[in-house]
Amino acid sequence: MSEAPQKRRRVQRSPSPGYKLDDDDNYVPYVPVAQRRQEKLAKITSWTANSDRDRARRQKEEMEEQEDAEKEEERRREKARKERTLLMEAQEVHTKKDIEGAYSKKTDYQKAEEADAEILAAIASRRKLASDLELATGVQYTEPLKSSWRPPRYIRERTEEQHKKIREKHHILVDGENIPPPIEHFQDMKIPGSILDFLKTKRITDPTPIQLQGIPTAFAGRDLIGIAFTGSGKTLAFCLPLIMMALEEEAKLPLVRGEGPVGVILCPSRELANQTYENVLAWCEALAKDGRYPHLNTLLCMGGISMGEQSHVLNKGLHIVVATPGRLIDMLEKKKFTFNNCKYLCMDEADRMIDLGFEDDVRNIMSFFKRQRQTLLFSATMPKKIQDFAQQSLIKPILVNVGRAGAANLDVLQVVEYVKQEAKMVYLLECLQKTAPPVIVFSENKNEVDDIQEYLLLKGVEAVAIHGSKSQEERQYAIKSFKSGAKDVMVASGVASKGLDFNDIQHVIIFSMPKEIEDYVHQIGRTGRSGKTGIATTFVNMNTPEQTLLDLKYLLMEAGQKVPPFLASIDDPRAVQGGSLKGCPVCGGLGHGISNCPKLEDTQRRQMASHRAANDAGGGF
Repeated sequence: MSEAPQKRRRVQRSPSPGYKLDDDDNYVPYVPVAQRRQEKLAKITSWTANSDRDRARRQKEEMEEQEDAEKEEERRREKARKERTLLMEAQEVHTKKDIEGAYSKKTDYQKAEEADAEILAAIASRRKLASDLELATGVQYTEPLKSSWRPPRYIRERTEEQHKKIREKHHILVDGENIPPPIEHFQDMKIPGSILDFLKTKRITDPTPIQLQGIPTAFAGRDLIGIAFTGSGKTLAFCLPLIMMALEEEAKLPLVRGEGPVGVILCPSRELANQTYENVLAWCEALAKDGRYPHLNTLLCMGGISMGEQSHVLNKGLHIVVATPGRLIDMLEKKKFTFNNCKYLCMDEADRMIDLGFEDDVRNIMSFFKRQRQTLLFSATMPKKIQDFAQQSLIKPILVNVGRAGAANLDVLQVVEYVKQEAKMVYLLECLQKTAPPVIVFSENKNEVDDIQEYLLLKGVEAVAIHGSKSQEERQYAIKSFKSGAKDVMVASGVASKGLDFNDIQHVIIFSMPKEIEDYVHQIGRTGRSGKTGIATTFVNMNTPEQTLLDLKYLLMEAGQKVPPFLASIDDPRAVQGGSLKGCPVCGGLGHGISNCPKLEDTQRRQMASHRAANDAGGGF
């Protein structure tokens, strides 16, 4: 049964609000949000513009005030200029002209001095003399090696003033910290009696100036730069300390096979190495002769000889090595011996050894050292540049200088003669009559050496020749026969001028004057050795460079020798310009500056040649 439909009730709605559109008093129109933002932004922008205008106005006012101040200052200056007198202006003009004139009138000498300073600064920036390992790791030694040697008490108790008087008496110049005292007698140096007896047989009774200061310095373990005239006994000054050091090491604990050496002596030429080796051998044999001291083994290590002949030395403990750089590097690389316990390094003719020709070899050799070493550098010619370089490389070194570095031996009478090129050979025979043999004749040209020997042989003169292109056997034969007296004349290139000691050479003839004055000093130094006197005759002519003649002129003047008129007439442009005459810091020559140095030119030429050779070798397939 269906239900009856329900009745819906009427719902009453609330009345709708009424709006009076014509009521303007309370009506606020609706503004969209975007429009309100734009209006706000415009208002802020107007504020910013107003502040910028104010800032610009203030800046303009400041600039105007500054301009007014500058105009006022300019007016004041103008007024001051007008008030100055004509006299003041004239004085200022003269002063200005004097300054400008002094600048513009700078002499050629002053300009050359400035150029020399620049060149010297450029070549002075070289790495110090140390191994690559030490340079790479930054290893630096600050104190010299300790030594057990001490001078006698009465010498230790002397005052510094007494030491100074002894040095002045023997014309010794020293420089360095805590310099060991000079000792005037071998006995006071505590040298074994057997060596002293041997030295007496060679008529060596008292130390020479380089020895009386150099040997105590080396005995004390100090690094040393020794400079002295040729023939002044430098070899004994650096060999004896090494012998004593090796003797001390052997006494502590005898060396066995594979051990050593204790020290090494480096020489630039085979002849000099062989001569030094023979001296060391003789002194070591004299030391061991009386039976109280052990025998010391010495090895000669140089090119041109078979090292197999010295296998008996290598099979024992090695004490001393005398070597040339090339063969020594070869032996070290092949591990024939090591420098693990080596603590003494001496370089004879050191200016040549550490010059550009040998510097890389020396660094290579130093890389084999495993510990601190005592380093000694000796030469008759050591220019300022090399001295400065060496002092940076050594440890608190002592500089011992007997006379000016590069000066000629005062015991040699120097005679310079003008001889035409075509007349040299004939005049050579006349010069040979000045003194009895033996005589050495020097020439810079290898072919000329052979020509001179051939000419002398044709004239009945017993002559031998030696130069770098000859074999080692020929060179050794020439030196042996000349030293023994079998030959009267030796004709040589520069290879025989460095350090070689020949007995009783009374006369040296320089057939062709070398360009470098250092070579001349070494060549004339083959005579006048060990206190004896000698004569050096030098041929010059129009082929000799004027700069070389100027160097020669100053060297003669320094040594108090007679200067021939043709040399005296040569003017030094530096003297004409009023400059001070200073020696060349590269080669020590007194007649030129570094910008005209023949040694520097030769070094640069060799460098360029080596670079060219390297580039040519690397450019092909």
